[in-house]
Amino acid sequence: MRIGLLTEGGYPYVGGDAGHWCDRLVRGLGQHEFDVYALSGSRRQKDEGRLELPPHVSRVRTAPLRTAEKDGKAYGRRARRRFAESYGQLAEVLSAGPAGAQGADPPAGLGGAGREDDPAAAPGHLADRFGSALYGLAELARDEGGLPGALRSDTAVRALERACRTPGAHSLAREARVADLLTVAAHLERALRPLSLDWYGDDGLGAADLCHATTAGPAALPGLLAGHFSGVPLLVTEYGVHLRSHYLAVGPDTVTPAVRTLLAAFQGRFAAELYGRAAIVTPGNAHARRWQERCGADRSRIRTVHPGMEASRFTEVGEAPDRADPGTLVWVGRVEPAKDLVSLLHAFAEVRREEPRARLRVLGAPVGSEGAAYLGQCRALAAQLFPDEAEGVHAVGDNPVSFEEIGGPDAPTLADAYASGAVVVLSSVVEGFPAGLVEAMLCGRPTVSTDVGAVVEVIGGTGLVVPPRNPRALAEACVALLRDPERRERLGAAARARALELFTVEQNIAAFRTLYLEIVSHCPVRRVVLDQAGKPLPFAVPAEAHVPGRWTRPTARVVHRDGPGRAPGTTPGPAPVPATGPAATEGAL
Repeated sequence: MRIGLLTEGGYPYVGGDAGHWCDRLVRGLGQHEFDVYALSGSRRQKDEGRLELPPHVSRVRTAPLRTAEKDGKAYGRRARRRFAESYGQLAEVLSAGPAGAQGADPPAGLGGAGREDDPAAAPGHLADRFGSALYGLAELARDEGGLPGALRSDTAVRALERACRTPGAHSLAREARVADLLTVAAHLERALRPLSLDWYGDDGLGAADLCHATTAGPAALPGLLAGHFSGVPLLVTEYGVHLRSHYLAVGPDTVTPAVRTLLAAFQGRFAAELYGRAAIVTPGNAHARRWQERCGADRSRIRTVHPGMEASRFTEVGEAPDRADPGTLVWVGRVEPAKDLVSLLHAFAEVRREEPRARLRVLGAPVGSEGAAYLGQCRALAAQLFPDEAEGVHAVGDNPVSFEEIGGPDAPTLADAYASGAVVVLSSVVEGFPAGLVEAMLCGRPTVSTDVGAVVEVIGGTGLVVPPRNPRALAEACVALLRDPERRERLGAAARARALELFTVEQNIAAFRTLYLEIVSHCPVRRVVLDQAGKPLPFAVPAEAHVPGRWTRPTARVVHRDGPGRAPGTTPGPAPVPATGPAATEGAL
């Protein structure tokens, strides 16, 4: 089948996030044909180049995400009226405030979803109006060849202002000033930038049998539009919940309450629309699944697919006898405040009181300027808590805590870093899917972790879990394992067996292979594919599209030749799709 893979700031670029996961997925599903549609993150990313793609990737189409295209287009009167109506409707929905029953509850201070006595503010009605406004803008963008200028126009700002000044607007939205409205309009322009792409015709996503969005951010919008225009089913994969990331990034110290309210409303409504339209949603863990259900995702269409890790990198360490120093604790990861190394250092101070010969190795590089400052703070705290120790009055002192980076002489590889300790510690206060914990499990190491994110789901019963920000509990768990080598060995073996069963690349690829067939068999795209001579191509539609059985979505629309979800004759149906030729690669738009 033909898969339209939608990525954002990652694959197929060398330095992108989640690039390795997408590359393993594409290479593991060589029986399918892939077209990659990538929203690029930065010019530096483009300069670093792309990964070497396998031959079954037919083409790559890219579009900038961080920079807006210059647009000197003049819109006609009818187009301006259509834009004002659709954008004004979108602004009215956002001014009602963040979603309540329909979407995720907003953080403290964002309030509810408008006035309770207003029928127009009911969650279902607002969701319908959001979808109507979004697809109205999409159809206008298709007819006009894009909307970059309109989305940055004074008309958009005035529509937001009118919506925020109406009596039914959220109390915080009514406080929005001109600067706040300009900030929100700029955010909406970036989020709706995919509306102006030319990816949705029969030579693009309209020819795909399935769209697979690797994020629920802006890259998922083309998948929604492919479903709206051509009836292409959509699979959404989230290993980090986009809405949760937005709430964490847009805090009270970054924007005003009015901006937070309007942006939270947009992100929540978009998430609800995306989850409602997707054929299947695949969170990476139960923590992400709960967020998606809160946002309105149908539980029957959610399939948890754990991320796949390259187990071969850790095979040698995992299968070798444990030769690590029995008194060494190891922490591996990116140095940043969310990892809470301060609590770890205080916990290690208590460990040293019980086990004077214990040592702690912190292996990782800081993230940005904030991470560098945090690393300096941790170094100073370690020097204060643990003065350099010497065996005699004439010997040089040595600190029991060391800060190192992977690649040095004592830890040349990631596997060597985990192998250097008897116990691996995770002390985070915020965590999604703890990939580092899985790596430690593949190395056969026992772990002590804080109960955040998907830690309990990943660990199962193969490690010790303590509350976050509790140095005493963390210290007691570490001491218990340091004093019991048989227990360490037993937990390490169980952890490796669990990781090999649940968190490998092979398991991940097998799960998506099954999901692709399930979606296409239940949501077939009915179209005619022509060969080079212009005649219908036999077997062009996947055989799975004709598998009999019970439909998972009884209300799913059948895509007829007259177009998806339209009465016959109202709009001309999609033209026959020509068969794909040799692999081609297209540059940036």
